[in-house]
Amino acid sequence: MRWALPALAAICMGMAAQAATLVLSGGTVIDGYGNPPIADGVVVIENDRILAVGGRDQVLVPDGAEVISTEGMTVMPGLWDMQASLMRLGHGDMARWNEIYGPLAERVVMPIAARQLLQAGVTSVRDTAAPLEAAVNVRRRIQEHLINGPTLYVSGPVLRKLVSPGTEEWQWAVKGAEDARGKVARLAGAGVDYLLLGEVDLWTAEELTAAVNESRARGLPVHAYADRPADVERGVVLEFDGFLGTGMGAAAFPDSVVLALRQRLLDPAPRPLTWSPAISAVLNFESLRRNAEPLDDPRATAEMPPLVAADILGSLANPDSVTWYEMPSVRAATLCDKLGQLVDAKVGLLLGSDAGAPGHLHSRATWQEIDFWVHDCGIPVERAIQAATHDAAVAMGVGHESGTLTPGKYADVIAVRGDLLRHPDLLQFVDIVIKRGRRIR
Repeated sequence: MRWALPALAAICMGMAAQAATLVLSGGTVIDGYGNPPIADGVVVIENDRILAVGGRDQVLVPDGAEVISTEGMTVMPGLWDMQASLMRLGHGDMARWNEIYGPLAERVVMPIAARQLLQAGVTSVRDTAAPLEAAVNVRRRIQEHLINGPTLYVSGPVLRKLVSPGTEEWQWAVKGAEDARGKVARLAGAGVDYLLLGEVDLWTAEELTAAVNESRARGLPVHAYADRPADVERGVVLEFDGFLGTGMGAAAFPDSVVLALRQRLLDPAPRPLTWSPAISAVLNFESLRRNAEPLDDPRATAEMPPLVAADILGSLANPDSVTWYEMPSVRAATLCDKLGQLVDAKVGLLLGSDAGAPGHLHSRATWQEIDFWVHDCGIPVERAIQAATHDAAVAMGVGHESGTLTPGKYADVIAVRGDLLRHPDLLQFVDIVIKRGRRIR
């Protein structure tokens, strides 16, 4: 029994590490609910949960806790990004990316994106349109701490009517109502978190009804890309849970879309409808067209192998050769108008960046979406932060355990130096990242 004492010591050390208490003390605390910030605030973390939050004179710091000074910093819940593609890293050549990197989604690409997002303070992500096994396996590997990354909510492949050759792993074509029902059942059986639809305007009524009914029966929320007016009009009638993106060409949303969104409010108890507009992908692309210097910052390509980084940056050297966007300079002019229309229609706005689109690197995308909302579109910074924390968690059905700095919830916490409520672009320089009680940086 000579091994007993060392083994017992190891067990005790493990238990002590598990029971360690972490305290963030001295910063301005934003709770995520939209409440007034707490000056000289204290956040106490025990294991993976928040134990206490309040002013310095309200919270008792436990003996033996590790205390991290957050003086001069803003402390807030970890960010959520509700529209990010982990299988794309900002490359500008769609055909080359699909051919070279598509087969590497699970082993190389998605882990890179996950690490970049987490290092940027994004602790929860709704991933869009990835190969089914890759999405589920990367989510599991993050849960088991085999790789670093945000808490993932995955759709697996997007269901649509038209699928380009070579993209069948992450886009599944629907051919008839029975096929739609079967594909939804397969996704649900694999454990995806939500159903993502594309090209809703091209589906038959029978196909849409079959997909939605099967999804409801299996407890999956239904979301769709808002690329055309009919996508929204049909989705509202079928009570989709939400929409992603702001397509529909260069003009503001047409009257038919606005009318559909407003008519749902005539119901005495309308079903909640959320929308991640993801305006930053186009606005960032136009910004890089004028000045690509931000991509030369080593932080932009951190976590990437040098060869991958060089390939991505090379693909963006000539913006006019990038064909992923439809009339980006024209579309950019009306994106704030569309955001305003969604506000007027009382849609539940969620922060989603479309990270992974050309030039929109995961290291930069989420904070840019917040910054564009505030500085370009006039959305109050408090609302933008709430859309990226509390509201996102509620929309994913986990508001009871995430999204705010509340005792009992998971300890997803970030801190940045300076006054975030005056300067939301400070989120590009996150100093502290804690995910479920584990300090990442």
